[in-house]
Amino acid sequence: MKYQNLFTPVKIGSVTIKNRFAMAPMGPLGLADSEGGFNQRGIDYYTERAKGGTGLIITGVTFSDCKVETQSMPNCPNSTYNPVHFIRTSREMTERVHAYGSKIFLMMSAGFGRVTIPTNLGEFPPVAPSAIPHRWLDKICRPLTVEEIRSIVKSFGDGAYNAKRAGFDGVEIHAVHEGYLLDQFAISMFNLRTDEYGGSLENRLRFAREVVEEIKSRCGSDFPVVMRFSVKSMIKDWREGALPGEEFEEKGRDIAEGLEAAKLLVQYGYDALDTDVGTYDAWWWNHPPMYQEKGLYRPYCKMVKEVVDVPVLCAGRMDNPDMASQALENGECDIISLGRPLLADPDYVNKLRSGRLAQIRPCISCQEGCMGRIQEYSMINCAVNPQAARERDMAYEPILKSKKVLVVGGGVAGCEAARVLAIRGHQPELFEKGSRLGGNLIPGGAPEFKEDDLALAEWYATTLKDLNVPVHLNHEVTKEEVLAGNYDAVIIATGSQPKKFSLGDDDKVYTAAQVLLKEKDCGDSTVIVGGGLVGCETALWLAQHGKKVTIVEALDKILAVNGPLCHANKDMLERLVPFNGVEVVTGAKVKSYAGGVLTAETAEGEKTIPCDSVILAVGYREEDSLYRQLEFDVPEIYLLGDAKKVSNIMYGIWDAFEVANHI
Repeated sequence: MKYQNLFTPVKIGSVTIKNRFAMAPMGPLGLADSEGGFNQRGIDYYTERAKGGTGLIITGVTFSDCKVETQSMPNCPNSTYNPVHFIRTSREMTERVHAYGSKIFLMMSAGFGRVTIPTNLGEFPPVAPSAIPHRWLDKICRPLTVEEIRSIVKSFGDGAYNAKRAGFDGVEIHAVHEGYLLDQFAISMFNLRTDEYGGSLENRLRFAREVVEEIKSRCGSDFPVVMRFSVKSMIKDWREGALPGEEFEEKGRDIAEGLEAAKLLVQYGYDALDTDVGTYDAWWWNHPPMYQEKGLYRPYCKMVKEVVDVPVLCAGRMDNPDMASQALENGECDIISLGRPLLADPDYVNKLRSGRLAQIRPCISCQEGCMGRIQEYSMINCAVNPQAARERDMAYEPILKSKKVLVVGGGVAGCEAARVLAIRGHQPELFEKGSRLGGNLIPGGAPEFKEDDLALAEWYATTLKDLNVPVHLNHEVTKEEVLAGNYDAVIIATGSQPKKFSLGDDDKVYTAAQVLLKEKDCGDSTVIVGGGLVGCETALWLAQHGKKVTIVEALDKILAVNGPLCHANKDMLERLVPFNGVEVVTGAKVKSYAGGVLTAETAEGEKTIPCDSVILAVGYREEDSLYRQLEFDVPEIYLLGDAKKVSNIMYGIWDAFEVANHI
């Protein structure tokens, strides 16, 4: 088998993992109950990934301490909360996970410190090693007392002991990683203490050392303890992160100190290092958007692996199995961690094992359903998989009678609707006026950094073929065809069209879609009207291909509206635009384009910009004309996707799932 090395056993301490795949820890928002245990959603969520073949499940973060940072995160294993309830609910989960031959580790946190999500902070003052600025708020943190540090250390022992009783096979510590509380102690930029927890590297790691020693003393030396670890911080300054390829002076932990820290952590007793780079000051490293290359942590993991003798776990867009296999072969890591890919497809590992690669639903790294919803709504989901973290609530509904359903439109909404209908036993038939399925995924996936949009379109095409759904391309449906088709239900998902307006010399005025699809050549220099997501991504792509690009935006900044929900995506794109030489003109209204010159009105007066073309990226307009023709003639008719309301991929898929699952 091509990927046989990914399916060999590996040991973390005394525990044998059946293959080389781990479910990376991701925020467990929405997976806990009010008493500090796992709710049914959480139990189903983790069990589904074990059922899908993942060798090691690592839960999202739980707080070992619920007193110092009193805004408790989901689940709390220590004895100050409700240990009996935690053990009872956890035991149900671990027993179900073990039924599939998987192991499960509980992730335990010392706290967030200066990076606490503001919506979770409430009125409580943020804590940190020292009086340093909070990451998000204009507040100075309160330094932890030695007594508080020791109480947190003790809580780790209590929590790990309860985790072991609950059937967990080990724990992962959160973390000398990403600038969380333990990491703040470890980094000299954040740790200004003069007591035994500050100063030398050994002192700054004392907190982390005491944690593992406490756990081992309570649970035994054979109970595995993994450390989530960032070998390099990528910090330019307070709240300022570095971009890939940028030259900068590291203000956080540099590689030399990171490798020394790795050796010390193993010496202290940690049984594996779950390795990445970054901090919340540069959080597009720890939560890599599509603008980061795949496998971005591999060189850093290899450095760590060369200086330690324990397993190294590597995450970071590792969903390409060729890359994963090569990473093991090259000695870059021992275990492949999949986070978002297992949200998108919980059966990833089993599909890979059985050679069904084309059936793996791809993660598109949009972070709309996962990180974005965690930060905004305190819940984890997935944009391309509506069932993620809602496995029981969103299970496929059984049907009593199979219906013949017409689906008009082959974008994500139409494809998702047809997929769900077919799985449930209905008889969908899909018509698409274009030459391929995918809708706006096709122009959206044109930039190299958006390749997974095209992969998602291809996945839909493959899936509908496997489900024997009739798909008719290059066919624009008419009202008469619909009424003559004797359908039990009709779904209209005809998408949207780019907004256009005249600037005068319109021969050289194109839509972003036309340029992305290479239907039009923008020349060597172009002005993009509109600094939203489409405009910025198009500008970045063109600049990366050597074009001189200017963005003209009417608002006072780019990505001001309809930008990515996750700030890691938004913040990185905002910085990549000027970093790649794109000029940005904000607060400007475009007036005309003539003779190769665009004229715009700004607060400072009229501005002229010579350019070979103008690209309009000013939004989309719903294409719902067929629905309007049919809405009073078809008893069961639904309007979905951009045809209903221009939105993003996530809501197109989610709305389609909801409707198709209840026809």
